[in-house]
Amino acid sequence: MTSTAQRERAALVTTMRGVGPEQPTLCGDWNTRDLAAHLVVRERRLDAAPGILIPKFADYTERVQNQVSAENDWNVLLDQVASGPPLLSPFKLLDPFVNVAEMFIHHEDVRRAVSGWEPRDLDADTTAALTRLVSLMARMLMSKAPAHVSLRTPDGKTLTSVGKGSEVTVTGDPGELLLFISGRDEVKVTLTGDDDAVNAVRGARGGL
Repeated sequence: MTSTAQRERAALVTTMRGVGPEQPTLCGDWNTRDLAAHLVVRERRLDAAPGILIPKFADYTERVQNQVSAENDWNVLLDQVASGPPLLSPFKLLDPFVNVAEMFIHHEDVRRAVSGWEPRDLDADTTAALTRLVSLMARMLMSKAPAHVSLRTPDGKTLTSVGKGSEVTVTGDPGELLLFISGRDEVKVTLTGDDDAVNAVRGARGGL
C-alpha cells in the first residue's frame, strides 16, 4: 500500500512531466526544472541539503542545485524525484512522515502558478495527513505571529492557535491552511479580524 507521501510524489511528477521544465512555480523565481533539482539535492546530496534551511550554507546549496539542474536531462531529474530517496538517505525511512508536506506543497506550487487553478478533491487519507500537519507546521512557521491566529476548517473545527495579540481567524480546508501558513498566497482561505492584524499575519508567515 502506498503512503500519502508516495501518492503526492507521484502526482507531482506527473504534473511536472505534463507542463515541462520551463513552467513557472510559486517558489520565487524557480521554474519546474529548478524545483526538480531542489528535490533531488534535498534527498540525494546530503552535503548540500543543510543550506536549504541554514542561511550560511545557502550559497553552496545553490551552486550544487544549479549544477544538478545543468548536468541532468529533464526526464532524468524527474525519474530521480519519482524514485524517492535512495537507500542510504535518511529520508528513506522518514519519507512517510517528512515528505507529505514537501510533496503536497510543491505540487500545488506547480499547479497554482497557472491561472484558473482550482483546489484538488483530496481523499480522506490525504486530508487527514494534512490536518495533522497544520498544527505542527503552524508552531514551526508562525510561532512569532503578531496576533493570536486560529486556523479553522469551514465546519468550525479549530485545528490550532498560535501567537498573541489581536484575534485573527483563518478559515479553509486543511490543505489550504497548510499552504497559507507556508507562505503561499494562491489559496482559498478567509481571514477575519482587525485589518492591521490580518495584514501583519499575512506578512509574518514563514516559508517552505
